[in-house]
Amino acid sequence: MKIIQAPIYNIYFGNNSYKVLNSFIRSNNFSKVVIIADNNTNEFCLPKLIHEFDFNTSYDVIQFASGETNKNLKTCYEIWKALTSFEVDRNSLIINLGGGVVTDIGGFVSSTYKRGIKFINIPTTLLSMVDASIGGKTGIDLDDVKNQIGTIKFPNMVLIDIRYLDTLPNRDFNSGVAEMLKHGLISSKSYWNELKSVDVKSRDKLINLIHKSIEIKNSIVINDPNEKNTRKSLNFGHTLGHAIESLSLKDNNLINLLHGEAIAIGIVLESYLSKDYNGLSQLALDDIKSTIKSKFGIIKFNDSQINSIIELLIHDKKNSHKDINFTLIKSVGNYSINKKVDEKSIRMAFRYYAE
Repeated sequence: MKIIQAPIYNIYFGNNSYKVLNSFIRSNNFSKVVIIADNNTNEFCLPKLIHEFDFNTSYDVIQFASGETNKNLKTCYEIWKALTSFEVDRNSLIINLGGGVVTDIGGFVSSTYKRGIKFINIPTTLLSMVDASIGGKTGIDLDDVKNQIGTIKFPNMVLIDIRYLDTLPNRDFNSGVAEMLKHGLISSKSYWNELKSVDVKSRDKLINLIHKSIEIKNSIVINDPNEKNTRKSLNFGHTLGHAIESLSLKDNNLINLLHGEAIAIGIVLESYLSKDYNGLSQLALDDIKSTIKSKFGIIKFNDSQINSIIELLIHDKKNSHKDINFTLIKSVGNYSINKKVDEKSIRMAFRYYAE
């Protein structure tokens, strides 16, 4: 069984990870176990999980509607009420079974209910396996602003079982690939080249690629758990990507973008800014754009939408003293943080993306 040691918890891979889960539940003598899932994971993934259970502790299930639009305080309120009705106490355990929305909400609820109870993340999407469930970030959106409210609270363990990916639509799978590509761009040229050349969906390749992405993110988090310095590297593609994702959820003239799809656009835009402000070569920039375009295509933005995206940048949580801070790359595998750019350059980046 593969294991990655995170700051104060372990990430377990494969079928044998359930033996660790069952042992953890039995040894802690939890008063209750609660599974938080959305309607998709409740239907497609929960039966697989329950089949692996081997403990006597009673469990309940809390389900909410899937999708980023439900990642808000209203959903948290309903979950907090359900936890109270189930008489969940501080010696209980929450298992978050789902993608990034579930692990973000579930982690936030767990870190705030009765001032914090133990929780475990079992990610069921590629995106949550390589990104959302790792690193201790929890959070919800506030109106149109992503992850405006949240905590940093590490889970007690994370279980990676790629069998859950069998239920995943193609768009959702590719959404996770975007984060993997980002890991290569900020940390490893060899990993970037590998992702470009292999069939990511190949089962023989996939588990090792997931393991490599988690290793990259985990090593960054260990060095900077509270995002004071090097952890900001993980924000590459996200400053503009989050604004684009937020706009897509409310603009009826723009397709609703999944997180990774918006981040893929952000990667191209912020790579262009990297050329202007951080010395990225034109050759590397064109390679990045070509790679992203081949996997995600191109989304067209009109001037009004670009204006709205720039307006949303003001609310990005990475900003300081009203400055918009970007993580930009110098070359594939090397980055700089806290880079400030002007509005004109952002508009030029959209022009390059559309060409």
